[in-house]
Amino acid sequence: MTLDFTPRPAAASRRRQIWQHAKMESGLILRNGEQLILAVVFPLAILVGGKLWGDRFGLGFQALAPSVLGVVLWSSGLTTLAIATGFERRYNVLERIAATPLGKEGILLGKGLSIAMITLGQVAVLAVVGLAMGWQPSTAPLPWLITGVTCVVGLAAFIALGLAIAGSLRPETTLALANLLFLVGVPLGIVVPVASYPAWAQPVVNALPTAAVGESLRAGGAGLVEWLPLLVVACWALAATVLARKVFQWTS
Repeated sequence: MTLDFTPRPAAASRRRQIWQHAKMESGLILRNGEQLILAVVFPLAILVGGKLWGDRFGLGFQALAPSVLGVVLWSSGLTTLAIATGFERRYNVLERIAATPLGKEGILLGKGLSIAMITLGQVAVLAVVGLAMGWQPSTAPLPWLITGVTCVVGLAAFIALGLAIAGSLRPETTLALANLLFLVGVPLGIVVPVASYPAWAQPVVNALPTAAVGESLRAGGAGLVEWLPLLVVACWALAATVLARKVFQWTS
């Protein structure tokens, strides 16, 4: 057998470039203590608090446990991504990376993939904790299939919204707005069911992507098939993507 040491210089494949960028982005986010609090500690606090005191506020644990999974989609997809991207614009990091073979499209795809990876890990951890604390979700496959698709599309909508905010506002404004939206969005259908709102407010809350994700997760946990949330998040994902493409700027 002969060994061939002939040099074969070539760029990495597009898929490998995006994958390596996604891993780098994930590592940077996970090393940020503030983001870890938002990503893990806060949802765990809601889960534990709901187990201990949720019944006093009409939030049964069997409905609250899947709702907390929606919290991590909202926090990572919008808040974490928006804040990180906003400050990268401030320091011209995005502009410099865009000059590499990765390109602008590769940067955004890598960012989206990194958030998806982190969110998957968060969901897995919280689901295990919820099961250990007594959550008994339905095992019917169809409801969870619809819920899974809804959550993926919903996460895409949150990511697009996060990029639209980060790509059009000053970093300080992005920081304040992203945190405010997180706090406001959690009770708007993610943790608090739409049925808990007054009748006049329910159509408005139902039209929000936060409510769509929360209602779909609760339906999946109860073994019910809900199609409306999927339609709602699909509309939001399309609109948010169009908005992000229009307003996103690579420098602040």
